[in-house]
Amino acid sequence: MTDSQDTGTAASTAAQAPADAPVEAPADAPAATAPAEAAGAPAGGNPVAPAPAGARTAADVVTPEVAARLTRGVVGTGRTANHTPFTGEKLADLPESTPEDVATAFERARAAQERWAKVPVKQRAAVLLRFHDLVLRRQAEVLDLIQLETGKARLHAHEEVQAVTVTARHYGRRAHAYLKPKARTGVVPTLTKVTELRQPRGVVGQIAPWNYPFELSVGDALPAFVAGNAVVMKPDTETALTALWAREQLIEAGLPEDVWQVVLGEGPVVGPAVVEHADYVSFTGSTRTGREVAQGAAARLVGVSLELGGKNAMLVLRDADVEKAAAGAVRGCFSSAGQLCISIERLYVHESIADDFLQRFAARTKAMRLGSALAYGADMGSLVGERQLETVTRHVEEAVAKGAELVAGGRPRPDIGPLFYEPTILDGVQAPMAVCGEETFGPVVSIYRFRDEDEAVALANATPYGLNSSVWTKDGRRGRAVAARLRTGTVNVNESYAAGYGSVQAPMGGMGDSGLGRRHGSEGILKYTEAQTVAQQRLMPLAPSFGMTDEKYAQFMTRSLRAMKAFRLR
Repeated sequence: MTDSQDTGTAASTAAQAPADAPVEAPADAPAATAPAEAAGAPAGGNPVAPAPAGARTAADVVTPEVAARLTRGVVGTGRTANHTPFTGEKLADLPESTPEDVATAFERARAAQERWAKVPVKQRAAVLLRFHDLVLRRQAEVLDLIQLETGKARLHAHEEVQAVTVTARHYGRRAHAYLKPKARTGVVPTLTKVTELRQPRGVVGQIAPWNYPFELSVGDALPAFVAGNAVVMKPDTETALTALWAREQLIEAGLPEDVWQVVLGEGPVVGPAVVEHADYVSFTGSTRTGREVAQGAAARLVGVSLELGGKNAMLVLRDADVEKAAAGAVRGCFSSAGQLCISIERLYVHESIADDFLQRFAARTKAMRLGSALAYGADMGSLVGERQLETVTRHVEEAVAKGAELVAGGRPRPDIGPLFYEPTILDGVQAPMAVCGEETFGPVVSIYRFRDEDEAVALANATPYGLNSSVWTKDGRRGRAVAARLRTGTVNVNESYAAGYGSVQAPMGGMGDSGLGRRHGSEGILKYTEAQTVAQQRLMPLAPSFGMTDEKYAQFMTRSLRAMKAFRLR
């Protein structure tokens, strides 16, 4: 993903690309509920989803009282603010932290962590299960905050609710099994009793991004908490209220208040201070910043987990169901306006079905409804900031100028909001166009054709990134075989990203420039622990004894080693 940035208020001044002729949408494509030409919309542009009567506004949701309540736990002596990308208006005044405030937060967290680690695992896990229920019961509150802070459509905001509650349920149910002492075979069975323990690392420093402010804040913190750690978190300032709402619910569920500290401020100021004090670092963000975080952690010899950028590919094989693949591409490319580390930015389609696929995909894309209401109904929302809009505009305009064909979209939509940009499909993209190899992190996808599976796999793997990929085919065995050849941390067969990400018993993370470590599953919780081996020797030492000479002891151990192999001991 790209670096965090402040959200601006100015509408884009990017030139609008020529509109394509309208294409008839498939029967199950999003229905146009308002004419695209309304309120200054360009002719032939994506339709606008109307706001329902009585829809809530930012002023209804983020009152001064709500902002004051949520920010009570922030360790910060300065002042800053965040804004909504829907309009650019200020949402709330917020505390701002200094490096000294970060040090204070770690002091508080360390004192609280010692007490928290003594709480039995099952009691800590029960906090997660109560939190799960609170989130589902009060989901409307956090959906409003997610939408206001990120600009995404409500259904895409609900993906975060799903992800967080699935994670809370999983670790709430499985943490005890992951963390319980485990008997291991000793060097000499029966004589050596070995137990593997899992000790919490201490205080985890977490730097969370702006694009999924609920899932990538508390979702990553939950396994750290249940493992007995405290967390000092730096969420992005522009999406801080969502993370603070999660903190409020988790405290109500039973988490001691000081176990979760929150600091806010500019990344270059607060981020290094978090890394400087942490016993382990969890970071989600750009590859460039991830390298800096890794270097800071390495200098202190502390562990680090990094989930970074991606240039994710979707492969549509010759036997794929073209209609289902087109619908899946819409989900994969344009969820959260493409501001998702595991979203699809490269589409590889077998040449025999490419034209049919592109026609269906373009029709669905052009029918997507754009909107900013705090309600269901829009298919895509806004970009989060001016920097994202600039990157998207630059990638599209440069590609078109160098010969790429604009199949759909390709223009901003200031008639809806200052940071809206239509979902965009490019054909004929090739190097050295920036969109060909750079991560766009917006609603832009390029389509390419391939002759056979070997070529498709080679093209998909021709990137330094390795986060997510997708394979579409009617033959599940064939799909899994192709998946095994792709160099990405997750591969979805007949889905774009949700199947892999949502299966939280299995690990999720990146290869290559897409990161280090994994979230979810056993790796997602054990990374927050230190393994400790306790070995008790019984009856006789591992040395000459009972009058044995050195030679006799060596002969005895040689016979023992041969016997253990014969008995298939591991």
